[in-house]
Amino acid sequence: MADLITVEDPDDPRLHDYTGLTDVELRRKREPAEGLFIAEGEKVIRRAKDAGYEMRSMLLSAKWVDVMRDVIDELPAPVYAVSPELAEQVTGYHVHRGALASMQRKPLPTAAELLQTARRVVVMESVNDHTNIGAIFRSAAALGMDAVLLSPDCADPLYRRSVKVSMGAVFSVPYARLDTWPKGLDSVREAGFTLLALTPDAKAKTLDEAAPHRMDRVALMLGAEGEGLTTQALVAADEWVRIPMAHGVDSLNVGAAAAVAFYAVATGRPQT
Repeated sequence: MADLITVEDPDDPRLHDYTGLTDVELRRKREPAEGLFIAEGEKVIRRAKDAGYEMRSMLLSAKWVDVMRDVIDELPAPVYAVSPELAEQVTGYHVHRGALASMQRKPLPTAAELLQTARRVVVMESVNDHTNIGAIFRSAAALGMDAVLLSPDCADPLYRRSVKVSMGAVFSVPYARLDTWPKGLDSVREAGFTLLALTPDAKAKTLDEAAPHRMDRVALMLGAEGEGLTTQALVAADEWVRIPMAHGVDSLNVGAAAAVAFYAVATGRPQT
């Protein structure tokens, strides 16, 4: 059973994991280096726990203690009960969901390990917006994609904003980082995947024409918001695909485009 500890000092060193959560640059460096990430809100905390992540501690406002009682009683991690005002002093923002947990990261699998069993893979290049990362993972989980591969410069899927936007779906879809880019794509192709680059370029086939749902193994490549896939990534692809646009709209937000493309890639697959 976890200890319930009332904390009244925002400088208490036991709250170190939760300090400065709004400082993106600090947290991007600190969290991977210290092997932690932050889960925010009851549902996300429960999903992280159910996915097998070890809890380091929880930070709760008083009204959330009873709501999280079953979790508190199950886990041998300290639980810090604080006022909403103190939580804001520590984290740097109003924690309106009232519940935070510091979770221990797991070692990432290698790309080769994921490719052994996957058939539908998402490949992201330079996607650095945490909201987009979270949205893409949520769609990938909902629409049956098997794994996600990240270029070395993609944002951290376990950053608090990504986890929150994904509603914990980052725990449901396994992911790995490619060591090199775009050279790392060679290993994807060698594993039997057809590399499809999603682009609004008029020279690309529509998703209906490409019929990716009929392909045995597909790796769908997505680029960053605005810039899209780089020339190097487009050259490395086996085929370019696009979503037909109407009413003079030239493209969709990458999160929305990903959802449409995932549906096209997965349609007709046996669902598990």
